[in-house]
Amino acid sequence: MGKLPLEGIKVADFTWVWTGPTTTKVLADFGATVVKIESDKRLDVWRIQPPFKDDVPGPDRGAIFNSINTGKLSVTIDLSQPKGKELAKKFVAWADIVTDNYAGGAMERMGLGYEALKEIKPDIIMMSSALMGQTGPWHDSPGYGDQLSAISGLHEISGWPDRIPGEIGFYTDFIAPRFNALTILAALDYRRRTGKGQYLDIAQHQGSVHFIAPILLDYAVNKRVATRQGNLDDYAAPHGCYRCQGEDRWCAIVVRTDEEWQSFCDVLRNPAWTKDPKFATLKSRKENEDELNKMVDEWTSNQSDEDVMVTLQSAGVPAGRVGNTEDQMENDPHLKFRNFYQEREHPEIGKYRPPRQPCVLSKTPCEIKRAPLIGEHNEYVFKELLCLTDEEIEELIIDGIIQ
Repeated sequence: MGKLPLEGIKVADFTWVWTGPTTTKVLADFGATVVKIESDKRLDVWRIQPPFKDDVPGPDRGAIFNSINTGKLSVTIDLSQPKGKELAKKFVAWADIVTDNYAGGAMERMGLGYEALKEIKPDIIMMSSALMGQTGPWHDSPGYGDQLSAISGLHEISGWPDRIPGEIGFYTDFIAPRFNALTILAALDYRRRTGKGQYLDIAQHQGSVHFIAPILLDYAVNKRVATRQGNLDDYAAPHGCYRCQGEDRWCAIVVRTDEEWQSFCDVLRNPAWTKDPKFATLKSRKENEDELNKMVDEWTSNQSDEDVMVTLQSAGVPAGRVGNTEDQMENDPHLKFRNFYQEREHPEIGKYRPPRQPCVLSKTPCEIKRAPLIGEHNEYVFKELLCLTDEEIEELIIDGIIQ
């Protein structure tokens, strides 16, 4: 493997839970030295949330934590104490980038706001990824991605029209990190060209609302209010998840154009119902969509989800089986080909398979290393990276600053 593109970049990572760690995972996987600053008094949520290996709880056994914190170093500091904050400032002097995803204003209240950091290192790049950013009436609102998904409107458009909005979980936690990582890379390029750092105030809410831009534009122009419509789509029919052979097996199918419709009919060997005028155009298929879905379901229910997907894809019709976790990790040829899940050895849980980055760049190597045990790198980081003496480290341990 060639040199990783972010080798030599140093990150002081104050993030936790999902959005922040997923952001800094990008940096670590591409070679940056990312030091995750933790505390055993306030453990990262995913260190104490299941699923755990063998259903045995423990701060180093969580599946999600070990998946989204690959390649990082872990140190434990009590940031509630003044000496802990002073120790944290030493990371600022060492780092190129400081990241956090606390509620707006939290870092500033700890004495670690951008203005304070600039006094320590003028060209520092700081990225704060709060739910609502650092300004505005909601700037100090704490919360998680499941609440933000509702606030951003994603719940309102998810589910069935005759039921309450669907619970899609912390969907925004998959959107925000992509914006975060790209802005950090842009800031690194800006600093390379100008020698200047930047403060990146990235509201997760803004990135999430951007994700539903078409329906916002539809309201702005046409005054249409988007809401739940199940698996239907205004511009496709059939469009849905259709039952297949086996228990709880499904395949998603989308037909948008006349060409796709004809290919779909050809795959079905053009039964009589496909020639009915009420299915001839997208408009007529939408008008008779309940009957159409029933006919499609009769066809798919006699086949495996894999066969439906492969046959339709081969004919140019968008289709994908609705796979469970086992399907994705064990039986998905595409993910296998891309080496998406890579086996690593972990000292606490043994062999496990964290994911690589979704993108595979042809000229940019990426390396996945296992996630850290809590506080695993205290000695190495404080001694080798921050250059503290043995006596200084011993004193900080005695005072409970290094945990």
